[in-house]
Amino acid sequence: MSGNQLEETPRIDLDNPPARILGIESSCDETAAAVVENGREILSNAVASQVDLHAQFGGIFPEVASRQHILSIYPIVDQALKDAHLKLSDLDGIAVTRGPGLPGSLVVGINMAKGLAIGSGLPLLGINHLEGHLYSAWLEEEGKKKKKTPKFPLLALIVSGGHTELILMKEHLVYERLGGTLDDAAGEAFDKVARLLELGYPGGPAIQEAATDGDPNAFDFPRSWLEDSFNFSFSGLKTAVLRKVQQLEKQKSKLPKKNLAASFQAAAVDVLFQKTLRAAEEFGTKDILIAGGVSANQALRGKFKGQRKYSVHIPPLFLCTDNAAMIAGAGCYRFHAGQRDSFEMDAAPTWAISDL
Repeated sequence: MSGNQLEETPRIDLDNPPARILGIESSCDETAAAVVENGREILSNAVASQVDLHAQFGGIFPEVASRQHILSIYPIVDQALKDAHLKLSDLDGIAVTRGPGLPGSLVVGINMAKGLAIGSGLPLLGINHLEGHLYSAWLEEEGKKKKKTPKFPLLALIVSGGHTELILMKEHLVYERLGGTLDDAAGEAFDKVARLLELGYPGGPAIQEAATDGDPNAFDFPRSWLEDSFNFSFSGLKTAVLRKVQQLEKQKSKLPKKNLAASFQAAAVDVLFQKTLRAAEEFGTKDILIAGGVSANQALRGKFKGQRKYSVHIPPLFLCTDNAAMIAGAGCYRFHAGQRDSFEMDAAPTWAISDL
């Protein structure tokens, strides 16, 4: 190269960061491992569900979850590597959910990731579980048609069993938390109302199924708008359903479970939808991203897809619930950004996305 010439730095496509990452997820009741390439392409995605195990308790039993993770973690990681037709030496790094989540469950995944990183010499990346949910919107199945990429700035609604948050995502890995739940998360409210109506566990799918043949206008349940903020509150809605059930039982009326489920679902979805659109309008975003377990709800998906003002990105159903592909996907971006974590990294059960 002559003295007056500069070597051009290769341009990195931020929507396809060059990395092949193994992801491990064990924050709650799913033991999962996956391999993702370039932050987009899912090479494997293995999940061991504990739903049937916890159904007998009507909810997640933390100690049982931890023990089951210990039994499942090795075979799940092994399956993910085999399904991707790769060895550890073919990877660039190992990403694992550091938090938020159940402490005992998180530790199982973290220790597995540390062991693999020590044995292979690969970098260790601690990933925020909520950030993983956001990056599920970028993922694609291997060999499938490329989908439209979310554009920044975008308004993200993370809605799950433990979280309901509105996030302004300004660019890759840059977030501003606009608001969140002040009490019950939306998914938690679904679980509690499903338990109240004796519809089964998990509550989200049970409520959705019952609501399919119900009348969403049968009961006028309250919407908590909290007009001066982008926060959410679902405890009042849950209590309103409880009082209606008690009233009907006192009258010795047969519980119209389908109508109760449909009316509850309509109220919850209405608040999630309207507040998200209001935030998108106030902050001038063109794209909306919906992620988390409750984003699998068909009424919620239908509401957002039915409007025409905003481009809406919702992951396919298998990426809405907890999975390791989203952790590996986020790990690709973190790897490219230069993140490397030490083996002293510990679980962060209450790690907020605003702390990233």
